[in-house]
Amino acid sequence: MLRFLEEKLAENLYYHDLGHTLEVLNNISEISRYEKVTKYELVLLKTAALLHDSGFTLKYQDHESESQKLAREILPQFNYTHVEINTICNLIEVTRIPQKPTNLMERIISDADLLYLGTDRFVDTAEKLFQELKFYSLVSTRMQWNKIQRDFLNVHHFHTEYCIENYNLPKAENLQKVIEELNNPN
Repeated sequence: MLRFLEEKLAENLYYHDLGHTLEVLNNISEISRYEKVTKYELVLLKTAALLHDSGFTLKYQDHESESQKLAREILPQFNYTHVEINTICNLIEVTRIPQKPTNLMERIISDADLLYLGTDRFVDTAEKLFQELKFYSLVSTRMQWNKIQRDFLNVHHFHTEYCIENYNLPKAENLQKVIEELNNPN
């Protein structure tokens, strides 16, 4: 799957690149250790992480639906059952913004996908996303982007106990950085 993503993801996916997929995979491992999921659940979560943005190889908008189609095509070759594939597709779907997780596994992948919001990588990661959205003409100016970020950070919340405890405060600090930039544009 990693080779597929490396070969097929467009070069203008500055944020939704292979690095993002690997980061989500690592974030799932980190969160899952604290949230105490089973090894079986961890396999399903990691499989969903590997596939969650694979739909970007086909189209930008509604990539989650394309990712689920790819999962349904690919996973039977690896002996995943119909029930497991449905679970993985549900995990992929819950990464769609706005996230609406309903169980622990969904909360974990939701937090893993957006963990950067509460890290010291926020500024660099947000810049990659800005450049990507600008390329696809979804934002045009830094001011517009910062307003989107401010509004998103204001409504976003982490879903797992682990992320609430460890990433809420840094996320609030990142929100303040965005607000400062809005108040002092260069």
